[in-house]
Amino acid sequence: MARVKGGNVSKNRRRKVLKQAKGYFGSKHRLYKTAQEQLFHSGAYAYRDRKQNKRNFRKLWITRINAACREEEISYSKFINGLTKAGITINRKMLSELAINDKESFKELVNVAKASLNREVIKEVKAESKKVETKEVKEVEKEDLSAKTLAELKKLAKEKGIKGYSTMKKEELLANLK
Repeated sequence: MARVKGGNVSKNRRRKVLKQAKGYFGSKHRLYKTAQEQLFHSGAYAYRDRKQNKRNFRKLWITRINAACREEEISYSKFINGLTKAGITINRKMLSELAINDKESFKELVNVAKASLNREVIKEVKAESKKVETKEVKEVEKEDLSAKTLAELKKLAKEKGIKGYSTMKKEELLANLK
């Protein structure tokens, strides 16, 4: 069988690799083998850094938003929490653009976030006051039981279905009714 020389195909492949390796230092742009190795590594680095670039920009946007929030006397986390509770979804990139270029609309967003946080605080306070009221009502009920006569307590025990209420003393009835 006759020998086949790679000729044009091999030369073109090598030329393509060396063309991509233009600008690399030393033999990495002159010699095919080292240029090809460097291109493999460069591709891996580019893939990795495309992911890191996204992280770095998100960090930058958050830093900018935080700085603008601090000027409005609210922390970044409370601001984002307030926007979420208000039902506003804006990505960090747009928020940072607003913080830099359109301070008035950013202030409005901060006010909306603060208002939604205040509503949540008011709801929590109302819930706590309801708990306190129910405790006070229970204490009033306890006082009323101790003021009742033995006959009235026996009627209550009969209504609640407590067994053996007729032979119990007043203290026992009070303990069972609580």
